[in-house]
Amino acid sequence: MEYKSDATKPEHYNMPITPLEFIVKNNLGFIVGNIIKYICRYQRKNGIEDLKKAQEYLTQLIDYETNR
Repeated sequence: MEYKSDATKPEHYNMPITPLEFIVKNNLGFIVGNIIKYICRYQRKNGIEDLKKAQEYLTQLIDYETNR
């Protein structure tokens, strides 16, 4: 996947496979994609705040899967 701007490949995703590439290539949904995104970037961007965001999405996923 080729990136055309810094908006789709910011510095905090400086890794061989970006979360976007992984999410798209594996056809993952919105909630799972956000969990992956926040986990991948927490050390380079918002630290604990990003872990809490991932935790919130994980809680939503658990609730969704429990109530299906």
